[in-house]
Amino acid sequence: MAKMVDRVMENMMHQDAIRNIAIAAHIDHGKTTFSDNLLLGAGMMSEDLAGKALQLDFHEDEQERGITIDSASVSMVHSLEGKDHLINLIDTPGHVDFGGDVTRAMRAVDGCIVLTCAVEGIMPQTETVLRQALKEKVKPILFINKVDRLIKELKLTPEAMQERFVKTITEVNKLIKQIGGEEFGEYCQVNVQDGSVCFGSAFHNWGLSIPYMQRKGITFKEIIDAYENNTWEELKKKAPLHEVVLNGVIRHHPSPLKAQKYRIPKIWHGEDDSKVGKDLISCNPKGNLMFVVTKVVVDPQAGEISTGRLFSGTIKKGQMVKLINAKQEVRVQQVYVYNGAKKEIVNYAPAGNIIGVGGLKSAYPGETVSDEEVTPFEAITHIFDPVVTKAIEAKRPADLPKLIDVLVDVSKEDPSITIEINQETGEHLMHGMGELHLEVIENRIKSEKNIEIETSPPIVVYRETITRPSPDSFEGKSPNKHNKLYFKVEKLTPELQEAIKEGKLPSGRIKKKDAEAWKAFQEAGMETKEARSVREVFNGNILVDGTRGIVQIGEIIEMVMDMFEDVMKQGPVANEPCFGVKVILDDAKLHEDAIHRGPAQMYPAVRDGIRDAIRHSSPLLYEPVQTLIFEGPDEYMGEISKLISNKRGQLLDMIQEGSNVRVKGKLPVGEMFGLASDLRSATGGRGSSSLVDQNFERLPDELQQKITSRIRERKGLKTE
Repeated sequence: MAKMVDRVMENMMHQDAIRNIAIAAHIDHGKTTFSDNLLLGAGMMSEDLAGKALQLDFHEDEQERGITIDSASVSMVHSLEGKDHLINLIDTPGHVDFGGDVTRAMRAVDGCIVLTCAVEGIMPQTETVLRQALKEKVKPILFINKVDRLIKELKLTPEAMQERFVKTITEVNKLIKQIGGEEFGEYCQVNVQDGSVCFGSAFHNWGLSIPYMQRKGITFKEIIDAYENNTWEELKKKAPLHEVVLNGVIRHHPSPLKAQKYRIPKIWHGEDDSKVGKDLISCNPKGNLMFVVTKVVVDPQAGEISTGRLFSGTIKKGQMVKLINAKQEVRVQQVYVYNGAKKEIVNYAPAGNIIGVGGLKSAYPGETVSDEEVTPFEAITHIFDPVVTKAIEAKRPADLPKLIDVLVDVSKEDPSITIEINQETGEHLMHGMGELHLEVIENRIKSEKNIEIETSPPIVVYRETITRPSPDSFEGKSPNKHNKLYFKVEKLTPELQEAIKEGKLPSGRIKKKDAEAWKAFQEAGMETKEARSVREVFNGNILVDGTRGIVQIGEIIEMVMDMFEDVMKQGPVANEPCFGVKVILDDAKLHEDAIHRGPAQMYPAVRDGIRDAIRHSSPLLYEPVQTLIFEGPDEYMGEISKLISNKRGQLLDMIQEGSNVRVKGKLPVGEMFGLASDLRSATGGRGSSSLVDQNFERLPDELQQKITSRIRERKGLKTE
């Protein structure tokens, strides 16, 4: 294998010859089989194993369930027209509960191959992965998989097959334009003529694109004949999948040199013309070190390994680096290059590559690693929030310390799982995307970490918001009575909420003179003056500094932001997170001596003022609602719609396709527990469901009081 590592290392230097790509698709559209075949082609795996070994599904539970749960990285070398190219590839999960992994993988790559199934076409999850890619400015190309099924099962003519391809391609391009916006959406259009659309069968290991067919003189008719005469084995020699696809990748995906020019301004909000900004945009291997962690794996032998993308600089073994968000300094213990599932240790790695780093002790995915104090990269935000929670405890009290360590590891390995450790009550809460998500994590704690645990039935995470502006401004007084802060709250307009959800507004604390941010707020409908006073966007809420002429405001504003975040995480109704709230610091009377306005004085004043203002604005609970698509044989149409209405759901749409039916429904997450088994029993085991969208809707009035008291009781708060 050493020879392969030498080739990888050699090509890491030539940035124009690097392609960083991910594979993303709807569940069961064949991603992992597809990546196996790419590895096989690059000579990293034996022919008999490809497509069966599921080389990139490392965990036992992935192989048992037949689904990819974790994203996996690999580097390989492919030659096009006599020139070697280094391809760093990440295979991502398709199941929506593990969608957070897709979002994080997109930060590391510049291009992605979106797989769709030739028979099923564009599915809800295909749309979600496109949205995740385009949000991170990642350029897609399209691979239409399972073409063998069109020939064998549907017996289509060459014309009918082409018609079907055109329909899929048109739909994908429409989505790209819609999500990517004018300019970037235009740049990312896929086209069958230039080879940015390929088609084939990952299972039978052949692939084609129009340029390849023209070069090799292969026709559609030949493919159909091969299946009719049962000689399809020969197709993989005539048109090997990896060759066709990787040629497409090299031609249509940008190199780091090209991609970082337009990706950096989107994912890093520092000054473009500073030294770090210039190093990032030019992907300079001699510049400042800028590495972003996108995945952490806890390896039993090597400890924590942080995989991520090196955007500038060169990372060396033994070097001291800063973790910007964790505010720590650590030493790089190892640098790894991925070689299929194997990690090879190297001495250094230059900018533009996806690599593994050992020794970054407290790094979580999304962490920025640098050799100087710099502006960190934008936080990686997932499209959906965790909405299901379980309390978890160790069966044996002696296992408690070990459980805490394991939970910390779990939240690093999968940041879409949020862990809340309450030292006082000894209760540990695990928040995840859905029931399956939490179940998988629970099984891993039991099987891989060997801890016996007990978990509570799943609980839903609600949201709090206000229904009208506060009647007046409310005072928060510091314990020493020397400082008074006055707050008002208002509900955010739907336009602002939408802009936050789509990532059009910057998230986090906003710098004093950030003209880009001002422009974004104005475009979302804010008045110029107010847009310039926005200090922070946090979890869908906005903090505005509406004070005028107060000298010491700059000294206390950081403390105001700390407590604004705190109240937005735990609102006054039931300590649930808030959303859609605009908090305005209206006025402040401050002691002139800084010693009398430290955190111990300011924190309670801010917290009481904001909570009071919210309490007087008719606050309400909103519940998480998921839009799902159910599929099954049409004779179960009635059963599926009955299932939706029994769970307080709303039927949105019903489409019949041949003997199958697709039903779109909107269901409150609180009623969805056990949905999978209810659906199985209602459809004789033949129904399936997938998530399309998630948002929060007002909890019906008759349930407000009941649910509020239930949550307060569970959290040990006064039920009043």
